[in-house]
Amino acid sequence: MSKNQNLLDEVTEIFTDYLMNNNQRKTPERYAILNEIYSHDGHFDIESLYIKMKNQKYRVSRATLYNTIELLLDCHLVRKHQFGKSHAQFEKSYYNKQHDHLICTSCDKVIEFCDPRIQGIMNFIENDMNFKISRHALNLYGLCVDCQTKLKN
Repeated sequence: MSKNQNLLDEVTEIFTDYLMNNNQRKTPERYAILNEIYSHDGHFDIESLYIKMKNQKYRVSRATLYNTIELLLDCHLVRKHQFGKSHAQFEKSYYNKQHDHLICTSCDKVIEFCDPRIQGIMNFIENDMNFKISRHALNLYGLCVDCQTKLKN
């Protein structure tokens, strides 16, 4: 079985348990949304997910998408980001490696990066200050290389 299929099986089980424990319906649409999110990497917004699923002939409404995203946020399978003035973006969060974000203030491009020194800082804070960190978000705002090039020309 592939790594992606194993991941999908795990998140499906987590989502099923969550739905059952919270007296929510287990609909094919909800599972199709979960599958679509976990089949791709990167960030997405509700509208782009809606269009993508419509183009693939899924029968999901925007309301179903919004409601399902709320359920996925609640059971920690999706993470929500608000990058500056842009609308909310989401990403899968289960077994998603720790990363941070560079956000271009000109074109709104989001670039993920990982620097092990950040984990080192968090380890230092936990040990030195006796503070248990449960999560963190680091967003750095500036101009991407494409926008810097456009400004020079």
